[in-house]
Amino acid sequence: MSLGELQPLLLQLEPEPGPLTPQILRALRAHGRPLRWAITAAEPQASGGCRLQIEAVILQSGGEP
Repeated sequence: MSLGELQPLLLQLEPEPGPLTPQILRALRAHGRPLRWAITAAEPQASGGCRLQIEAVILQSGGEP
């Protein structure tokens, strides 16, 4: 039985107004199960918002045993 594979992930996210953590987790879960993550950069945008760089380790589901 395969338990999955650990994959590094570098993600760019422009968050919407509101709580930040649920937005980050939702974006990470699109790639697998996030084991750990960190915001490693925040870049201001001309629109007044910001772009976040998130580095994570994701557990991707294993395929066939």
